[in-house]
Amino acid sequence: MRIAIVTDAWTPQVNGVVRTLECVIAELRGGGHDVLVVSPADAPSLPCPTYPEIRLALMSPAAIGRRIAASGAQAVHIATEGPLGVAARRWCLSRGLPFTTAYHTQFPDYVAARTGADPEWIWRYVRWFHAPAAAVLASTPTIERALNAHGLTRVRRWGRGVAPVFAPAGPRDAAMAALPGPVLLHVGRVAVEKNIAAFLSADIPGTKVVVGDGPARGALARQFPHAIFLGALFGADLAAAYRTADALVFPSRTDTFGLVMIEALACGTPVAAFPVPGPLDVLTPATGAMHDDLAHAITQALALDCAACATAGAGFTWPASARQFLDALEPFDTGLSRAA
Repeated sequence: MRIAIVTDAWTPQVNGVVRTLECVIAELRGGGHDVLVVSPADAPSLPCPTYPEIRLALMSPAAIGRRIAASGAQAVHIATEGPLGVAARRWCLSRGLPFTTAYHTQFPDYVAARTGADPEWIWRYVRWFHAPAAAVLASTPTIERALNAHGLTRVRRWGRGVAPVFAPAGPRDAAMAALPGPVLLHVGRVAVEKNIAAFLSADIPGTKVVVGDGPARGALARQFPHAIFLGALFGADLAAAYRTADALVFPSRTDTFGLVMIEALACGTPVAAFPVPGPLDVLTPATGAMHDDLAHAITQALALDCAACATAGAGFTWPASARQFLDALEPFDTGLSRAA
């Protein structure tokens, strides 16, 4: 099948949306599918207000349509609610072409955390954007229920996976292993919506390590001088960090899934989190601890069995995720897109 994916989130951004798309696209192409990606790399862009690392691409609906039509796409997936997603949505609707969308981030809470806006106002935009989609892809039952509660009923499940590099067997990070234990790890974008300060301020012994980069890194490093900030790690280096940590701490309250949680589990590392969407769907009593007191959750997570965590993490695969993505697509006659 020829598939067009339109996304405002793409490399060099480092986040769960980009990683999910990259992994699923690799599976699709490996299975013989032809995938066109329309991303900020294809157009002039502006820095996102309050988050200049993210670029907002500017491309007209007609320009996106020409690219989709030229590819002979038989299905369109609009991955994000940004400018490219809006332009692709408009083009598809103007030609009566079906498309799917995805709800990757708790967008209303994310915007509220950055701007102070009322989340219900943002939900109006979310409903407007996703309502015409043939299916809205959601990663967990909790997110599906949230979308249903806000009037979006055509929801399909789209899970996540872990790469083979994330496994319990393998090298450990020597520098982290030398730190006073327990070694508590956070992995992800270093930004206000990730609630990292809740982790770094938790009254718990040991060493706190932050892997990742983002606009809040400087301020957090000054506020919490005893924490160790390693910057972004990838692939084998990231897997080594997971294996070395005694627990992954996931303090975010705005994620729809939390890809780093299943990567940590696959490496045999238990997770501590708040009882919110994402952790509630991913973690079990054997693999993670959730509590409104994050220090209490960390203490509980440190007592969990690493082998059980690794077994649970191995159950999340990208081939299964790609099959769910394909099953949700709404194909159309390729002649309709070429007619544009």
